[in-house]
Amino acid sequence: MPNIPVWSLVAQSNTGKTTYLEKLIPALGRLGLTVGVVKHDAHDFEIDYEGKDSWRLSRAGAEVTAVVSSTQAAFVERRPLTPEEAVGRVRGVDLILTEGFKYGPWPKLAFCRAGREPVVPLEECAALITDAPPEDCPVPLFPTEDAEPLALWLAGQLDRRNVKEEDQ
Repeated sequence: MPNIPVWSLVAQSNTGKTTYLEKLIPALGRLGLTVGVVKHDAHDFEIDYEGKDSWRLSRAGAEVTAVVSSTQAAFVERRPLTPEEAVGRVRGVDLILTEGFKYGPWPKLAFCRAGREPVVPLEECAALITDAPPEDCPVPLFPTEDAEPLALWLAGQLDRRNVKEEDQ
């Protein structure tokens, strides 16, 4: 199984994580990189709806239901997965971004708006994305309004990782 690099975008709720990822993903795409995303949801979300065939099959007792078309596919599992299990199922991409999972094992990209503190200590972060850069920041800084600089940095991290793997 390929070892796909993972970075977690972590922040307080309603600070703009998803909006930022909406900029970062196409910026990475313009660099020729493919991206997988695993999103944390603190609520009991519902991806399938009453009356749909897939809902009926799940309700009948299927643990896993897949819906497949010529353009997309979705798997609904009626059992919990750990974040690590979810990330481990992502295949065929250059990198995986998670939204949330501040306690997860992956390098963290802290997203922090002015007047708020990062959700994890900066010393535990790979980078800080902010509109109010602190003095003497111990990690690389990136702006909240422009995802291109972080995309370039992540691409560089991938290049550095690939060089290390080739040397082994």
